Amino acid sequence: MTWEVGGGRFPFRALAEGGGAQARRFTVVRKNLGSPEQAVEPVENRELLWEPPPVLEAERAPRTDWAVFAAAATLTLAFVVWGAVSDESLASVAGSLLSGLMRYGGWVFVLTASVFVVFALWLALSRYGRIPLGREGEAPRYTTVSWIAMMFATGMGIGLMFYGVAEPLAHYVTPPPGTAGGDDAQRALTAMATTLFHWTLYPWAIYAVVGLAIAYTTFRRGRSQLISAAFIPLIGEKAANGPIGKTIDVIAVLATLFGSACSLGLGALQIGGGLQSLGWAEETTIGLLLLVIAVIMACYLVSAVSGIARGIKWLSNTNMVMAVVLLVFVLVTGPTVYILNLIPSSVAAYFQDFFQLAGRTEATGASGTGEWLSTWTVFYWAWWISWTPFVGLFIAKISRGRTIREFVTGVILVPSVVSLVWFSVFGGTAISLQASGVDLAGTGEIEEQFYGMLQYFPWSTAVSVLVALLVAIFFITGADSASIVMGTLTQRGADQPRVPMTVLWGLLIAAVAAIMLLVGEGGSTAIDGLQNITILGAAPWLVVMVMLCVALLKGLRRDPAAMRARRARELVHEAVVTGARTYEEGFRLSVAPAGSEVPPPRGSSTRSRGEAPHDAGAGGSGQRGDPPRT
Repeated sequence: MTWEVGGGRFPFRALAEGGGAQARRFTVVRKNLGSPEQAVEPVENRELLWEPPPVLEAERAPRTDWAVFAAAATLTLAFVVWGAVSDESLASVAGSLLSGLMRYGGWVFVLTASVFVVFALWLALSRYGRIPLGREGEAPRYTTVSWIAMMFATGMGIGLMFYGVAEPLAHYVTPPPGTAGGDDAQRALTAMATTLFHWTLYPWAIYAVVGLAIAYTTFRRGRSQLISAAFIPLIGEKAANGPIGKTIDVIAVLATLFGSACSLGLGALQIGGGLQSLGWAEETTIGLLLLVIAVIMACYLVSAVSGIARGIKWLSNTNMVMAVVLLVFVLVTGPTVYILNLIPSSVAAYFQDFFQLAGRTEATGASGTGEWLSTWTVFYWAWWISWTPFVGLFIAKISRGRTIREFVTGVILVPSVVSLVWFSVFGGTAISLQASGVDLAGTGEIEEQFYGMLQYFPWSTAVSVLVALLVAIFFITGADSASIVMGTLTQRGADQPRVPMTVLWGLLIAAVAAIMLLVGEGGSTAIDGLQNITILGAAPWLVVMVMLCVALLKGLRRDPAAMRARRARELVHEAVVTGARTYEEGFRLSVAPAGSEVPPPRGSSTRSRGEAPHDAGAGGSGQRGDPPRT
């Protein structure tokens, strides 16, 4: 008996033999590729055996995409000129647009952020989790320690320093709408749960979605490191290389620009606050902030020119060591027992309040919820989303050789645990001081509260200098990574963009950060200016991210490893069904080499249990005439 597997579209034949006391055998034979009928190899088979080319598209010499560069640079310069000429007008327009966006679209940020979390976790747990981000058996490019250090420093280093004390303290002093009430312990747990919600699972899952799409497209499919290249499975190569793809890349550049500039603005504010706390500056003026940006800009441009393997890697490892030293110092010299008790309690409170936090919108009815969301949750989601082209592409660059499951687990789990410990130590210490009668929340602006807390520790001046240096290095790491990524996006996805392009984008990031601070007048409202423009810049990119999830899923379904596994399951299933229906006794499966002669099944004229012959097509049910499933 002979059954064609796959209806001739998949080059295998299923042969079964048996009879009497002889051993039964079911053989799968690949057709001879040299035969005339196989002169043109079927497309499906080529896809099953496909491997990335020896030289990836991203490894080719950089070539500037003048359409993407001109559009992104023109819009950026227009924003800079507008802010420099009339920052009041820019602030007014941004405020009006933000008000409408929050009223009619705030729920979109809340809902889609949860969708990204579910999507990333599902990919890690699904059968796609075994797919490597590179060639089969390829080893990771960086060690796990360096990988985590670079990922963490780039992903949210400045934010952890800026909000490590400020956010838990703010939620403790002024609980989120609808959560007021309870004793000090309950308010502390609510503050920690809210903070962890903003800084653990959600941001890193959002990063993982874009990073995974780029890493898969680049290292698994051999395409360029452009966001538009990840859309090829959805819109086709022609559209991805045409106006639609270039529009996607321009949006990615602008989102990266504003997200990075926001972080740099926050870093400048905290460094300025540190200089004021140390007595090295009378007040944090806009002139001081611009000077800080200029000095740090010179440093990160030097680092960016040196590349990832040297500058960014060295700075990230240095930062990690300094951050651990600071963390251990505060843990040991601070309220150690309170902090250790707070960690498990905060985790429990986080999971207990998770769904309420994930679904909080203006519909909850609590007074001030809309304004609170725009200041905290929606701002964070917009900030993370605006950072995804930058952080996602950077994480993709350093994740070659890892599997999807390893990528998602590393990107989500490890930084989330570090954030838990970080906020428990610094936020818990601040809450403990506030509860003991120290008015830490009222000692200064939000950027000064970290330094204010350190005044109650030994060697406060030296530790404050360490904090300012740590913020500066986080500042440099984030900025030089962003400038390299923006160079990549405007030079056709080249892994190593040219130095002049990297320097140009580094200068523009600094200019936009300065304008965003000017919009907020450089004082207490500077943070509002940073937040407002960041949310507006992230809105169009949110739509792109949703489409990117669809494109990634469609691409994974056509991955060679996934297709081979799916086809193997179908073949083995049909072979077993056919063998079981054909023979009363046992049978076995084997694979014969190409071109081998397989004897016809013995006793083929005798059918077991009076059954008729069955087609064993790849997608058939075993009944004659069933069409194969593709």
